[in-house]
Amino acid sequence: MSIFEELESEVRSYSRGWPVVFDRAQGSRIYSEDGKPYLDFFAGAGALNYGHNNPHLKKALIDYLQRDGVTHALDMFTVAKRDFLQTFQEKILTPRELDYKIVFPGPGGANAVEAALKLARKVTGKESVINFTNAFHGMTLGALSVTGNSMKRGGAGVPLVHATPMPYDKYFDGAMPDFMYFEKLLEDSGSGLNEPAAVIVEGVQGEGGINAARLEWLKGLDDLCKRHNILLILDDVQMGCGRTGPFFSFEDAGISPDIVCLSKSIGGYGLPMALTLIKPELDVWEPGEHNGTFRGISPAFVTAAEALRVYWSDDELEKSTKAKGERIASTFKDIVESYPEANLVAKGRGLARGLEFGSGDLAGAVCKEAFDRGLLMETSGPDGEVMKLLPPLTLTDEELGEGLSIISESVAAVLK
Repeated sequence: MSIFEELESEVRSYSRGWPVVFDRAQGSRIYSEDGKPYLDFFAGAGALNYGHNNPHLKKALIDYLQRDGVTHALDMFTVAKRDFLQTFQEKILTPRELDYKIVFPGPGGANAVEAALKLARKVTGKESVINFTNAFHGMTLGALSVTGNSMKRGGAGVPLVHATPMPYDKYFDGAMPDFMYFEKLLEDSGSGLNEPAAVIVEGVQGEGGINAARLEWLKGLDDLCKRHNILLILDDVQMGCGRTGPFFSFEDAGISPDIVCLSKSIGGYGLPMALTLIKPELDVWEPGEHNGTFRGISPAFVTAAEALRVYWSDDELEKSTKAKGERIASTFKDIVESYPEANLVAKGRGLARGLEFGSGDLAGAVCKEAFDRGLLMETSGPDGEVMKLLPPLTLTDEELGEGLSIISESVAAVLK
């Protein structure tokens, strides 16, 4: 592995916790070059909801490449883009009675967020944006300005301005009513709060520690934004595409955000792709006002459309995700009750689950024990104190059971 040490930047992170060279992957497993299998409960940080090298998506991709389909097309019209747009409308938007125009902002989640912030400011003529404690929205300057983590913000090297944080759901553990502080500042002419163009929020905070907002809290936030004429941006980059059960994390709250950010698993196969969904009346862009070289990667359109046809023509995946999530919740409940002195907290929704420890050292030790037993997990939270699970939505019941057994053994090895 010396070539990585010699040439790759010190900024690398995941390879430090998993110091092996991976070679191939299929479904819920990834294999090191010596053939050792690892059960993957990381799934590309949520970019592989349908597993590694999903056979349905792989066939569609290979067929497209073998016929010399266009690979790179910026925002030109292509057959692949048309198929994706039609399929997204048919399988996702129309059944949910959602009316959005689609912006292809670039290849990653931060691109989707930057486009959302930029458009909100253009539409409203206002500069300020409200974000939330422990939020994570990306590593570019605009996205970092609405991110909470101090280490990631510190990497910007310049002041991050035009954003004001508010307490996320349960931040004060119920000590004050929802939005009391936020609404007081909005209504008090002496508060000093700049009138916001938008609020940006995650339905479940992934990097922030698997903090799942209550559905009534999301509904209340939507109501507040409507009363005060503030645009609501829902960042579903990691928690969309079925991660919490429904395709969008906000569906069960019965809301329709003004702008929605998608990336990671929208491409289906782990290929780079991002969308910024905007209400039609917000589509005030001038031609070319927001663009990027890699916003038209046709192979991602192909696998994205096929994923929608295979997995979102009915509600089977949604029901399976919710059931598997409840199984994890039950196991985590047993673990919490087995170690009362550790003050563990089970968190999450659907197949975005977390177990909060008293420190980042403990959570990291559990993840190391799991890696040694053949399971990949990461940590999240402001101090890395949450053991985070993002398995493929397509994992089998047997694979889930195997993973939960490894987790139970790993927690026992650390806490006992």
